[in-house]
Amino acid sequence: MAKRIGILTGGGDVPGLNSVIKSVVYGGSDLGFEVIGIRKGWEGLSNLNLDDPESKATYVLPLNRENTRTIDRTGGTHLHSSRTNPAKMKKVPSFLNPADYPQSEFTKKGVTSTVYDITKYSLKLLEKLGIEYLIAIGGDDTLSYAERLHKEGVKVIAVPKTMDNDVRNTEYCIGFSTAISRSISAINRQRSTVGSHERIGIFRVFGRDAGYTSLYTAYVSDMRCGIPEYAFNLDQMIELLLKDKKKNPSNYSMVILSEGAAWEGYVVQEYGDPDAFGHRKKMSVGEAFSEELKKRAKQETVISDLTYDLRGGEPDFVDKMVATTFGNMALDALAAGKSGFMTAIVNGCFALSEIPDANLGPRKVDIAGAYCTDRYRPKYTGKLGLPIFLTRA
Repeated sequence: MAKRIGILTGGGDVPGLNSVIKSVVYGGSDLGFEVIGIRKGWEGLSNLNLDDPESKATYVLPLNRENTRTIDRTGGTHLHSSRTNPAKMKKVPSFLNPADYPQSEFTKKGVTSTVYDITKYSLKLLEKLGIEYLIAIGGDDTLSYAERLHKEGVKVIAVPKTMDNDVRNTEYCIGFSTAISRSISAINRQRSTVGSHERIGIFRVFGRDAGYTSLYTAYVSDMRCGIPEYAFNLDQMIELLLKDKKKNPSNYSMVILSEGAAWEGYVVQEYGDPDAFGHRKKMSVGEAFSEELKKRAKQETVISDLTYDLRGGEPDFVDKMVATTFGNMALDALAAGKSGFMTAIVNGCFALSEIPDANLGPRKVDIAGAYCTDRYRPKYTGKLGLPIFLTRA
């Protein structure tokens, strides 16, 4: 009987996920593995009712060469996704008895919720599905539960993805290159509008806790940027943008802000209920910054929220190459009996790293080496000897 691998994607989608899935299916078939797709991320390993055919059809998708043949040509995830954490369920699935599972209080950013840990049910599902190995593709939140399953004895290999590029123990995460390429393209298209009206362009990108997407877009687009790791001085940023505007023959300037960027004295506002990992959606810092520009400098602005546009569509070459390689690395690791590792790039080379400790939080931009705190620009000097992505794990 063929050994069975389970594979899932969690959290936000990014281009390149399908390349990982396809490479695991194709490589696995050559090695005699059977691959089972778990749909909707960790929701599939918490809400699946094996006694209900409709539930099984919703959450379990056997994968083969035929039904994955063309999936790498598109973005998104063939297996779909969710933001579910079986260790912190606000509500136990209706077919389970809440009294059978540990209950606790979960507090994050001042919001307290009562949650249930149904991990023992997730383990039972893996056993009943005959899944001996698991490949989990995701960011910090998804990988934190992968680490939990590893500690419970499941053979797990993680694959990092996030266009924020902020997973620890790797210099690169799937989705980052495509996000930067999309961001540059969108900004260049909008230059004509910003310039035609002689305004200040404000662009918002993802980056709740780390500013890599904002910083790297600014690096190749010659822009000011705001990142979560450093609160800028509002008056100084406005003065710099006004100087940029005056020096520009077309009389415009631009700035790109991470969603978690802030200036001194400003707190990014959040709204909505926390997700399974305690995150709430953030109000647009671009809108707030625009209001300050209008009030303090009487400047008209063009505000563009690039967030979701950056994660759509097919992956670029870098993401497709890295994703395909990560998929095959994960498969090789499981075939070699390894568990608790994450595919990674370290010192510019493909490597296996330990799944990051979730308690350490996301990887942050090295302010001293990468960000100019008096000009609010990326640093361009001191790059000799750095890996290709200008950062170390």
